[in-house]
Amino acid sequence: MPPLTPERFLAGLALAVPVVALLWVPSYSKSAPALGGVPFFYWYQLMWVPLAAVFTGAAHLLLSRDEKHRAALNGGDAR
Repeated sequence: MPPLTPERFLAGLALAVPVVALLWVPSYSKSAPALGGVPFFYWYQLMWVPLAAVFTGAAHLLLSRDEKHRAALNGGDAR
């Protein structure tokens, strides 16, 4: 198992943010404020679709950077 680096920690955090935000239902279980007639409950969840993609992309970039750094240190082998 690879050691925990700051990049790996941040990648895990980036993946956890959307999960926690959507599993904490009491934080968005309300109808106000409405956006264009759509209750908060719905547009909040839909807002997280692109945000989750951004967080997942950031995690991917962090892990790619970490693996490249580890490969350079190990002479081309990232394991």
